[in-house]
Amino acid sequence: MAEVSKTSVVQALVTENEHGQRLDNLLLKTCKGVPKSHVYSVVRSGQVRVNGRRAEVSYRLQTGDVLRIPPMRTAGVERQVVDGAALKVQLPVVYEDEGLLVVDKPAGIAVHGGSGESFGVIEALRRQRPQARFLELAHRLDRETSGVLLLGKKRSVLVALHEMFREGARGGRGADKRYQVLVCGRWMDPLRHVRLPLHKYLLESGERRVRVAEEGKAAHTVFRLLARWQGFSLLEAQLKTGRTHQIRVHLAHLGYPIAGDEKYGDFALNRVLGRQGLKRMFLHACRMSLPHPQDGRDLVLEATLPGALRQFLQGLSASERQDYGSKI
Repeated sequence: MAEVSKTSVVQALVTENEHGQRLDNLLLKTCKGVPKSHVYSVVRSGQVRVNGRRAEVSYRLQTGDVLRIPPMRTAGVERQVVDGAALKVQLPVVYEDEGLLVVDKPAGIAVHGGSGESFGVIEALRRQRPQARFLELAHRLDRETSGVLLLGKKRSVLVALHEMFREGARGGRGADKRYQVLVCGRWMDPLRHVRLPLHKYLLESGERRVRVAEEGKAAHTVFRLLARWQGFSLLEAQLKTGRTHQIRVHLAHLGYPIAGDEKYGDFALNRVLGRQGLKRMFLHACRMSLPHPQDGRDLVLEATLPGALRQFLQGLSASERQDYGSKI
């Protein structure tokens, strides 16, 4: 898709990578630095044309459509300022082919900018790969969660991944997502299915939170015990549904908060753990297995436990440790 011009009309051809997108969403991504209100204004005034005709902002673009995009004024600054750290983030590539990119996301970085974050993984990758014609997140990880993160390099792949994640949530052949998580307390069950509905709500500050509530949406997590100490347990969490903060809220509700969790954890203990070297939430997306969205072959994508988390585990008393098939 051609970039918008400040001085002349742009004629752009819609490719398969833009097929199915709403007109407004495509323009907002293409017209970087242009105020959102201005983008909507030029569409509603008829200055943006699709195949020579007016179009609604909700129009779904089709491959082969020709867009007429008028000159667009940018906001007060000529270009958006992005935190310099975004350009320096080197994301380890777990797997890549013509349609799929899988990276090992570090903790402390959001997957995308917004909600108080000046940049995210997707912005960093787009600037590091200016030649990429299409690059979109297939799913999300919390800012403090590390590990396997999938991105589509083609719209057809992205759509297939989204459908796969939905199918997995319905019990079909979808993506199998596994996490390693350290909880506070002695977890006793070798295997435990947790089915507790989750409800999203907002604090007065506008911050999003989640709690277990009957009116919430169905959520299912499978926990397996990997190792145990006197005051901690290492678990594998398998997501059967993909609700916001699902693992964190299920564990906190059961009385086993995640070590280092600043939203749902044991805040006093977190301060102690910080002095002992745990500076982040101990939640890592360690493995995802799924059929390849293009040819159906089995993919197993893995990200090893970060060094800081391994080091913290090694600092726990070896004499107290009991292993139950630990994958450290």
